[in-house]
Amino acid sequence: MSKDELSAALAACATDLQAFADARDWGQFHTPKNLAMSLAIEAGEVMEHFQWTAPDAATLSPEAHAAVALELADVFSYLLRLASVLEIDLASALRTKLAINEQRYPVEKARGSATKYDAL
Repeated sequence: MSKDELSAALAACATDLQAFADARDWGQFHTPKNLAMSLAIEAGEVMEHFQWTAPDAATLSPEAHAAVALELADVFSYLLRLASVLEIDLASALRTKLAINEQRYPVEKARGSATKYDAL
């Protein structure tokens, strides 16, 4: 997916979420604090599917896979809504962060290593 396609897809999703919230008059509840808290809560719900076990995508049952997909959609929706409320272009922010991480984790030092950048 090109940069323009990614930006367009994210913008379309943000527009859909905005319309969904507007139709329900939920904008009043979509403060950055509330959205950030909801994002963290939903991320916790993703983690619940992996708690106490070590499954990977190949071992998830079809039902568990579908449930994780819905939880990830919840995380994505709150992340995108928060970015929209804060007027953050996620595609641009991701490209900026990737450029930073390219510097922090040069291939010759980071390849095959889970070591944090400040200890490479």
